[in-house]
Formats: sequence, C-alpha cells, structure tokens
Amino acid sequence: MIRKLIHFAFAVMLTGAVLAQDVSIRSDHPDQYVVVKGDTLWDISGRFLDQPWQWPAIWQANPQIENPHLIYPGDVVSLVYVDGIPQLLLSRGGADRADVPGTVRLSPQVRIIDNDDAINAIPLARIEPFLRDVRVLSPSEFEGLPYIVANENDRISATFSDVTYARGLNAQVGEEYAVVRLSSIYDRIKEDGEIRRVLPQENWKRVQNVKNPNVSIWNETLPWDKRPQNPVGYEVFEVSRVLVRQTGDISVLDVIRDRTEINVGDFILPVDSRGYDSKFFPHAMDNVPDDLRILATKDSLYGVGQNQIVSLSAGSSQGLESGHVFSVFRPGMEVDDRVGYRYGSFAEEAHPHLPADYRALVMVFRTFDNISYAMVMSGDNVVRAFDELRHPSDRL
Repeated sequence: MIRKLIHFAFAVMLTGAVLAQDVSIRSDHPDQYVVVKGDTLWDISGRFLDQPWQWPAIWQANPQIENPHLIYPGDVVSLVYVDGIPQLLLSRGGADRADVPGTVRLSPQVRIIDNDDAINAIPLARIEPFLRDVRVLSPSEFEGLPYIVANENDRISATFSDVTYARGLNAQVGEEYAVVRLSSIYDRIKEDGEIRRVLPQENWKRVQNVKNPNVSIWNETLPWDKRPQNPVGYEVFEVSRVLVRQTGDISVLDVIRDRTEINVGDFILPVDSRGYDSKFFPHAMDNVPDDLRILATKDSLYGVGQNQIVSLSAGSSQGLESGHVFSVFRPGMEVDDRVGYRYGSFAEEAHPHLPADYRALVMVFRTFDNISYAMVMSGDNVVRAFDELRHPSDRL
C-alpha cells in the first residue's frame, strides 16, 4: 500500500513568517549538513537556527524550479549569506556548492504526495490518529445528542460485529455514524474567566448534606464541588463506527468498526468529514492571549515530552490557528522570604514567586472555538497542565 507522507515543495511561503534579517543563527551551526533518514525539517533547521520555528524566513524559493522536488537522505544543506541575509541551499545528491547544477534554494511547503523516501516536515504520524479521534463540541452541539441505551443481550460492552441500540437518533437505514465517548469538559470559571478541565466522573459530584449526613444533595457553593459552572466545550473521542439497521424510538445499530468497546452512555455523532491542515507553517502569534496555558496532556497525568499532544486554553475565537508556535513556561513556585520578613508575615512581598522556567516549544495543529491542540516540538523538559504559554521568542 502506498503511504501518504508529508513532504516539501518549493514555493514562496513568507505570509506570517519572520524576516530573514531577524533570524538568529546558532553560533555552533555547521557549514553543511548531510540529510539522513529520519530527519525532519524542524530537526535540520534546529542545527542552523536558535529557534527552528523561524525556518520559513531562510528557506528560499527558486523561480526556475517548475516541478516540486523533495529533500532526500544524502542531500546536502548549506548555510550561505546572500547580500548579508542568511539562506539555506540544497545540493542534490551530495553536491556541495551553490553553483553546481542541481543545487536549489528551498522554502518548505508541506503537501501530501505518494513517496516513501523523502523526509517529513514533522512527525505527523503521531498526530493523525489523534485528529481522527478527538472533537470538541460546543454546549449547544453536545446537548441532546443521541446515545447508546443498551447493548445486545444486555452486555456491558459491544465490539465489532455486535449489535447495539441507540435512543434519540434520527437517521436512515444504511447510514454510518461514529460512536464517541466524553473524555473532558472544558469549563470557564465565572470568577476569573479562566478555563479549567473537568473529568466526566467529576461532572455530577454529590456532596454531603450538612443538615442530614445521610442524604446527598447537589451543592453549588462548596469549593470542592467540581461540577462545570460555565461549560465552553465537551471533548469526545471516537470509539467505534456503526451502521443503522433499523430506525425508531430505539435504533438498531451494527458495529462495523471499533477502536475500543461501546458502552452504555456513549454518544452518537455524524462521521467527522472535517480534514486537517496538510500544511503547517510555523509562525508566531502577534498578540498572545493573556493567561494562555496548557489545559491537559494526552494520556499522562504527570506531563509529556517531545512529539506528544497537549490541549490549550484558547482557540479560533481567540485568534489561534494551525502553525502558531508558543514557548512553554513552568510558573515559578511561591516561597517564603524568611530573611527579609518576619516568619508568618502576611505581607504579599514576604511570599514571592520564583521566576518561570522555560520548558519547550509547542505548535498548534488543530483549533476549535475555545480549545486548541498542539504538539510538543522541542525541549528537554516535561510539559504539564497549567504551564504558561508565551511568544516563542521568549526563552529566558
């Protein structure tokens, strides 16, 4: 089977990119670098630039190139200066001079083609399954979704070739639907406007009735009651695909594909036809929203590293778009100044915060109204929930 990979075409791509004059070249950059299998453009650019996300500024376009070419193992990338401006040149097949036939100037534009040898822009194979699985629904989209009411023979779960039953589904026989499961609720706290993540098991949390300990009540005032106050998004992930066999108040569904078992209480959605950007042009956001931060890390409670996925506390409504790059900082911990202030002092200055600590770079690859998803592109430190996001040039 021919695999679809993301490769580079030679085209001008300066929209939203920094100017080459503003690019910071690494002091220890090589004069040349020979491309090897497994390289990415981000990796290669990182050998020459202090900030790899700035690569669009120095990969130039050659107007004499009519047909797209790819970067292959064995090609030689060279850093040269033209009129005082740095540029990266490619020598095809090992040629090492810009005047050698076959040498071209590059600008990375990613596109999907059928080729197994050329190098990738970024490891999108790690992102693609996540893109198919996850959606963030607005409260109006989530409210009233059809749901699984029972499985065949009253089983706890249903899998491929089983039968399951849905309620509230207005469909036609033969239509295909996705079965999804609620994984997170993103809630905007009324007091300060920040978005927090609420896990489904915390959604309808019961608390003790202070007047009668034997009776549980809903309590909206206690601080440990984590029920959403003002939901802005419901994160769901696809668990299976079903085909409508019979319609009615209770719809009969055949399970035709599964990633995990279908449980009672899972929801039904139309198959997601939305694609995702095949082009990721890394660039900085002009004005980073205040209090932008990491909401959650995928499949880890203790943080994630390079090539892993994180969710962000803003989306397209706040101006985020695919390709936006941010620096991640760990907020500094609060300490007690017991030298300059008396122990137990209530003065604000007696409890300063240490400076924030730089952790990594992340790049947005998909946005929803108020939530975005990004990939950790570089950095030796773990990225965790509640880490802050800043302009990518901020690395101090």
